[in-house]
Amino acid sequence: MTPLRTPRFLQCHVADSAADRADIEAGLLGEPARAAPKYFYDRLGSHLFEAITELPEYYPTRTEAAIFAAHGAAIAGRIGAGATLIDLGAGNCAKASKLFPLLEPKRYVAVDISVDFLHDALKRVQREHPALDVVGIGQDFSTALALPHDLVDGRAVFFYPGSSIGNFAPNDALALLRRIRAQADGGGLLIGVDLVKDTATLQAAYDDALGVTAAFNLNLLRQLNRLIGSNFRPEDWRHIGLYNEAEARIEMHLEARHGVLVRWPGAQRAFRAGERLHTENSCKYTVERFGALLRDAGFAQPAHWTDGRGWFGVFWAPTD
Repeated sequence: MTPLRTPRFLQCHVADSAADRADIEAGLLGEPARAAPKYFYDRLGSHLFEAITELPEYYPTRTEAAIFAAHGAAIAGRIGAGATLIDLGAGNCAKASKLFPLLEPKRYVAVDISVDFLHDALKRVQREHPALDVVGIGQDFSTALALPHDLVDGRAVFFYPGSSIGNFAPNDALALLRRIRAQADGGGLLIGVDLVKDTATLQAAYDDALGVTAAFNLNLLRQLNRLIGSNFRPEDWRHIGLYNEAEARIEMHLEARHGVLVRWPGAQRAFRAGERLHTENSCKYTVERFGALLRDAGFAQPAHWTDGRGWFGVFWAPTD
């Protein structure tokens, strides 16, 4: 009988309330006002995002899964078995877990900023895969990716699914990809990327009929209240999801339903009716453009697989 393991957990991200406050205040006082999407992911926000991935309008999750189902053997053949699989923004760890039979990792490392949510997910992963070495890392990798030196056993294969790379502006995406490349010698990056498509399909995916995406967006206001002591009331705001064709990105905003005065200790901001707080971008790529971005980051020539409609791409970018 395989002995029951306990997942290890390394808390590399230390909450810095002063830094968060400064970041949030600068965003709220900016022109236009903004808030970083990392503030979506408290425990409730993480659960709401899970619900979004089940919506009929939200095609990325099921389309990416279909690519892995259709091309998983070819992808695994490129990557090889026995690596340390490093799951960036692991969430509930479900996407990586489905690849374990194909990739046969020696160690699974889940990285996420939502620490409580990650703890729960790793317990489930360890129960379902008792022989696997499971490690959790609480870290905000959007600004720094600093993995412990002894964490990688063998080759490092980074896994970044769901097109989360789209949340970064292209220059910031390039910087993140370069940080990954610097720690992936002998391995590489397996990444999901949402591709450019018609506006109606894109906008529906970020403004669903049930309003789950709206709830996810509005929940950010509760987070801001908790972090800086502001007096946002979600009922004063409406969710906006739109496609900016010129920038090839979805934008999410919160729009004031009427004039709103938002106060927090030491400052305040008046929002006019219709004024927006910019909460997220989701950049869309062509296959050619994203391949060029990977090469600019220092990876070797990538391979890619898409669905039949060309809506989503999975890229394997080796280091050599």
